[in-house]
Amino acid sequence: MNENLEEQSKLPELKLDAKQAQGFLSFFKTLPKDPRAVRLFDRRDYYTSHGDDATFIAKTYYHTTTALRQLGNRADALSSVSVSRNMFETIARDILLERMDRTLELYEGSGSNWRLVKSGTPGNLGSFEDILFANNEMQDSPVIAALAPNFGQNGCEVGLGYVDITKRVLGLTEFLDDSHFTNLESALVALGCRECLVPAETGKSSEYRPMFDAISRCGVMVTERKKTEFKGRDLVQDLGRLVKGSVEPVRDLVSGFECASGALGCILSYAELLADESNYGNYTVKQYNLNSYMRLDSAAMRALNVMESKSDANKNFSLFGLMNRTCTAGMGKRLLHMWLKQPLLDVEEINCRLDLVQSFVEDAALRQDLRQHLKRISDIERLTHNLERKRASLVHVVKLYQSSIRVPYIKSVLERHDGQFATLIRERYIDSLEKWSDDNHLNKFIGLVETSVDLDQLENGEYMISSAYDPNLSALKDEQETLERQIHNLHKQTANDLDLPIDKSLKLDKETQFGHVFRITKKEEPKVRKQLNSHYIVLETRKDGVKFTNTKLKKLGDQFQKIVEEYKSCQKELVARVVQTAASFSEVFAGIAGVLAELDVLLSFADLAASCPTPYTRPNISPPDTGDIILEGCRHPCVEAQDWVNFIPNDCRLVRGESWFQIITGPNMGGKSTYIRQVGVNVLMAQVGSFVPCDNATISIRDCIFARVGAGDCQLRGVSTFMQEMLETASILKGATDRSLIIIDELGRGTSTYDGFGLAWAICEHIVEEIKAPTLFATHFHELTALANKNGDNGHKKNAGIANFHVFAHIDPSNRKLTMLYKVHPGACDQSFGIHVAEFANFPPSVVALAREKASELEDFSPIAIIPNDIKEAASKRKREFDRHDVSRGTARARQFLQDFAQLPLDKMDPNVVRQKLSKMKTDLERDAVDSHWLQQFF
Repeated sequence: MNENLEEQSKLPELKLDAKQAQGFLSFFKTLPKDPRAVRLFDRRDYYTSHGDDATFIAKTYYHTTTALRQLGNRADALSSVSVSRNMFETIARDILLERMDRTLELYEGSGSNWRLVKSGTPGNLGSFEDILFANNEMQDSPVIAALAPNFGQNGCEVGLGYVDITKRVLGLTEFLDDSHFTNLESALVALGCRECLVPAETGKSSEYRPMFDAISRCGVMVTERKKTEFKGRDLVQDLGRLVKGSVEPVRDLVSGFECASGALGCILSYAELLADESNYGNYTVKQYNLNSYMRLDSAAMRALNVMESKSDANKNFSLFGLMNRTCTAGMGKRLLHMWLKQPLLDVEEINCRLDLVQSFVEDAALRQDLRQHLKRISDIERLTHNLERKRASLVHVVKLYQSSIRVPYIKSVLERHDGQFATLIRERYIDSLEKWSDDNHLNKFIGLVETSVDLDQLENGEYMISSAYDPNLSALKDEQETLERQIHNLHKQTANDLDLPIDKSLKLDKETQFGHVFRITKKEEPKVRKQLNSHYIVLETRKDGVKFTNTKLKKLGDQFQKIVEEYKSCQKELVARVVQTAASFSEVFAGIAGVLAELDVLLSFADLAASCPTPYTRPNISPPDTGDIILEGCRHPCVEAQDWVNFIPNDCRLVRGESWFQIITGPNMGGKSTYIRQVGVNVLMAQVGSFVPCDNATISIRDCIFARVGAGDCQLRGVSTFMQEMLETASILKGATDRSLIIIDELGRGTSTYDGFGLAWAICEHIVEEIKAPTLFATHFHELTALANKNGDNGHKKNAGIANFHVFAHIDPSNRKLTMLYKVHPGACDQSFGIHVAEFANFPPSVVALAREKASELEDFSPIAIIPNDIKEAASKRKREFDRHDVSRGTARARQFLQDFAQLPLDKMDPNVVRQKLSKMKTDLERDAVDSHWLQQFF
């Protein structure tokens, strides 16, 4: 309660008189209804929000409705809330960078005259960029995508267009998608989309529901647009104005698409790219190939903790947080974001990155020197973006200059390296830096800044053009200095006339109201009162003294002020000219930024690999159709980075024909989930180009990682835990190939034991026999371990390479205490440890005792209970070794026996006849059980 009162006391006061309030209310009523838009009104010292938006802000950001005020009379009073400038920035960052369900609008004006000056969405930050990133680095480039789906007989043909406004890139692609839109989901994840445009009509059709579900799973805002906006009729002409170079390649590219051109046309209209002339000639257009990178869906990104989450206790909880040791301002982070969403599929390119990382790992001095220089590199990409958008000032130009002068130092550090891959470093970085930093490129820009900017004033925090740069500016500067000398001489002369010590008693002030004036203290004033009244003009008498002037000082002061204004005007014109000239170097800055950002990320990989307590190792990479996935001494990078963890490594050998499909059993908390996830994380890291936390690693490239690990409810979409689990599993069955990696944890727990086991068995068989992808399947259904039975039909299971593994746990026979050893061993786990885990959780002893009792009773109900003690153990082992076809035939015969018995009219039959009939039925059942091991256990 006290916190609420304290927060409320910080609210700016809503200061509107009756006339202003009435005028605003009349304007507010004219605004169109938009449930997604949060509208804020700039009232100079503070902001206000009204109506439903005010309630939303009060509840979401102030956490109390007591922050609301009523504007206007009771009849038409409007709920309102005032917002400070700091809170406005908080709201803007949350809506545009965190939330995916709101847009932001900012109005300026007064009374009934207001106009929209800024608008932004999660995909198009618009003019809010300056507010969002004034004191924060831009960690990710928001992307807007547009979809033009077209259902046919073979599935849905999806046309996709996208724009990255920050990097000024347009792209388009088309692909055939399945009923779960797995390809679309992978594309949205890889591109980092934050907003998706769809035809408004699709929302009314049930066949498009899976498409909206896929978009929702990626956390992307959906914006509906009229179908008429999805047209590509004038697209080539429009793109010709936006792109660099000739229009012919654009025409050839666009002509190869049917649906995607309409999607791209919608984006051009929505983002209003043609309305801003600064975009002309600055965009590039490319075709996005879905098969260029490893495909990752939203479930895999969550399961492997690839990106940061608000709930992370520390940065090392996510792979991005762990690997982000970049030191350039923003550029390296954004590139790392993109690389983690787009792992490579090309063996040569992966090995090229690994070669560079190895160079940096082996040369600690090189790594340290480069990092020291990169720390002084500003966000060149964003500075260039501001230059192109004509939002830049001399500050931006100077920051680019300060980054540019570091380039020769970085190049010289790289040239000193003479290691194994020195040639590669020269080809990849030194040659590029030389190309961009010669006298026709970066050096020319450096010369421009050094000639035009007064660099000596930077220490005083002043950014201004050097007076020597322009003759007019130089003349004005000389005139200004001459007037300053004349004013100073007049100051001396006045001190002599009044017989007062200069500066100590007679001071010279410069203020906005009177300009240059003389000032003496009230204590000195009586001594010179007579002279003041006769020769000077007294302007003001206050506690701090008496201000006075004379005609000569006033004239010199007016002349000085006029020259200062002319000097400022000239400065402004020259700054605009210098900024415009600097903008012509955009291509140079883009090339330099690309080289430095890549260098920064690879240095980050090397720093992580070398600085861990147990160093990372370089993986051996093989093509997807050959080789295996063998990880020796494998660890989970994020788990081992936690302070409280002493990680126990494990080996993982996914070998074709031997252990390509692994079933992992064992107790809860035994490490199954960590084990299967760490395999996925290691494969992902390797294909990004990083060393991996293993002793040795050999990895056959995977085109996709599918992960079904711990689904959660999504009641807003009407999806239960089990339904979410089934949807994610369906995506695996639809989208996985033999080149994928599949990770499944505890499938089938959300329904009955029998249904769950049946589904798990069927899914395993489908993966083994149809998909044939390397798979890690962690489960509590111990019966699934029978899949690895080498006596299966025609040995097909043996050829498929199914193998059982279990996480090892030890139970002390004396006190039944459970100890998790977190080691993975071959073979199946032969018992469950649920009650032991409950003891770990400090369940009351009475509850644990009752659980043991009930568990024993349930075991006694099973057929195994009637078997003599001396063969119970053997029977227990045989119980799980029944062939599934044997079980199927046996249960069908047993069901027939029960049905025949149920149909007997016992109440009408003679007892002797009943005994004879039952004896015959039993004899027939025993005869049929000769070929059924499952039936024999009942006799």
